[in-house]
Amino acid sequence: MGMFISENHKNRNMKTIKYTLTLISLLCSMVLLGQGVEKEQLTVALSNPGKPYKLVVGLLSGSIRVTGHSADNLIINVEVEEDRKSKKSDPKVSGLKRIGASSGYEIDAVEKNNEVTINNHSMMRKIDLDIKVPLNGTLVLNTLNEGDIVVSNIKGELELNNVNGDIKVSGFSGTAVANTVNGDISVAFSSVTEGKPMAFSTFNGDVNLNFPATTKANLKMKTDQGEIFSDFEVAIDKSSAAPVKTNSGGTYKISKDAWVTGKINGGGAELMVKSWSGDLYIRKNK
Repeated sequence: MGMFISENHKNRNMKTIKYTLTLISLLCSMVLLGQGVEKEQLTVALSNPGKPYKLVVGLLSGSIRVTGHSADNLIINVEVEEDRKSKKSDPKVSGLKRIGASSGYEIDAVEKNNEVTINNHSMMRKIDLDIKVPLNGTLVLNTLNEGDIVVSNIKGELELNNVNGDIKVSGFSGTAVANTVNGDISVAFSSVTEGKPMAFSTFNGDVNLNFPATTKANLKMKTDQGEIFSDFEVAIDKSSAAPVKTNSGGTYKISKDAWVTGKINGGGAELMVKSWSGDLYIRKNK
């Protein structure tokens, strides 16, 4: 059906393995026409199974879903939406029937010393990734349009960036940084790595964080058009909320910092939470 999977072992000394998934076939586009989605899979082995790993993914358009599993490899399920650009109004196709469209794409996963980088070389195609990974690792996930980032059952470190979509994390132990522009952020921690700062920010959306009841943190919170809620006992820093009056060269000014700062459970590493138009929720796990 025009599909092949190759493993290039061109540089064994550097332990670099490249897995490539390519599908370029008129026959395939004719058969799959009307199905809407093409599905394929890559399996990636780690150089050092059982050791911590790093996964880096960057998409222009599409969703990224990552779930921890008990195996030592990575299983990458790929869904590619059919190119649905229509030329029905083009006089050149008058009286003709559409039998196919461009369905070519190329995605590769490069593994080197337990770091796996997934690349989409067909930037204009919407690609959705569903990835199974070992439980203990570092995830750096980025997407821009038409998709969410969803992570579950992972231990380690997260760096998550979206533009037009949500970020959803559950069953996570470790430390995280998450940013989006148009979307909500929801992160549920099973446990937190003490002593490491974390940050969560969105422009148009809410931030909803769940932590173990014993979590220690120095909170730094800000929302321009929303409200802040918590069931933790937060010791608010009153000095940060008080207006400041100044006189400089005949200019008299009153200013008030929009940031709210405080401590939970006596304080710890900084936890920054920010939105422009949404609400902030900081909850204890039930």
